[in-house]
Amino acid sequence: MASKVLRVGVIGGGDVAQVIHLPILQLLSHLYTVKIICDISKKTADHCATKFGIPIATTNPEDVFKSADVDVIFNLTSDEFHAPYTIAGLQAGKSVMVEKPITLSLQAAQEILDAERSAPNGARVFVGYMRRYAPSLQAFKREVSTIKSIKYARVRDIIGPNAYFIGQSGASPLKFTDDISAAAGVDRRERFSALLEQAWGTPFAELSPEQIDYCFLLANLGSHGLSLMREVLGGLPEEVLASTDNARWYTTMFDYKNRTEPHERFTCLYETGIDSVPRFDSQVAVFGEDKSVTICYDTPFVKGLGITVEIDELNEHGEKCHRSIQTSYEDAYTAELRDLHECIAAGKEIKTTVVDAMKDLELFDMMMKKYPSYKKQGKAGNGGSFLPSGP
Repeated sequence: MASKVLRVGVIGGGDVAQVIHLPILQLLSHLYTVKIICDISKKTADHCATKFGIPIATTNPEDVFKSADVDVIFNLTSDEFHAPYTIAGLQAGKSVMVEKPITLSLQAAQEILDAERSAPNGARVFVGYMRRYAPSLQAFKREVSTIKSIKYARVRDIIGPNAYFIGQSGASPLKFTDDISAAAGVDRRERFSALLEQAWGTPFAELSPEQIDYCFLLANLGSHGLSLMREVLGGLPEEVLASTDNARWYTTMFDYKNRTEPHERFTCLYETGIDSVPRFDSQVAVFGEDKSVTICYDTPFVKGLGITVEIDELNEHGEKCHRSIQTSYEDAYTAELRDLHECIAAGKEIKTTVVDAMKDLELFDMMMKKYPSYKKQGKAGNGGSFLPSGP
């Protein structure tokens, strides 16, 4: 029997939309059809509509929420609009795929959860943690499950500029800002500032630029690896032991407990940073007494790059062995959108739910409480590399 084709409304026409989601939605045309796209820039919305054959382009999100031709909304906006647009979509009775992070504060996430629980039509939220849908992740978890007692784990995200990879993706995205009002920029800053106040529990004026950067980077780059860490290691750590920030290169040490008897403790090290070297060093590694397993991710902006699982072990003959597994060449985003279709069209249970995403925000709170005090000095003012300064 043919699958139901879900009608999609997209809000946000930036790089992630143009390089990732819109091309994949076209490839999955037997599962999805995009009916309307909204962007704060009319030029950007029109460009996306023309390039991807979308019938309607608009700058008003209400056009998406109220459309009778939309079954599911893709919320691909910036972080400060994740909660309000997801809630509005739910209230309109439409399921929402919202890109991670679900939002920046637990308070805002709770508002999303409350809206989902009372949403008409059984509308649900699917949070876009695409790395957790990579086909090779199942092989990684299978191999990790054979480690009797974890001795150490490492989560790493050290990457170069995304623009380097986007420029070679073949997508040639175009974004316009000259038709965005100054008032829109003010609105973004106010929403972003309010979320940061909730996240840190501190008035925005008392936050340092370093704290602003830290929160933003945790939610955007960090949530990839940290969400994977939770899934693979069985949940949140017992404690955050230490945290450093050296010019926006971050290291955090977590205390974990094995989930099987005798529940031995182990350390998980999280390390992340962004520089100008065009490389994508993203992995989660788990070490046992006689076996280590690593899953290695490449940039998602270039399709077809393999996600591999690397195993090093001592075999029964006392020999060192290395194995490499690649479950599929299908990229994680495509696998994710296939799963999304099963969840929305066929009622499959969602893995990356609102409740699941809130665990990341709990973890961020634990990490921010351990954030080095010497980085909390100074005022935010216009600072913060990621603070929206305009449209």
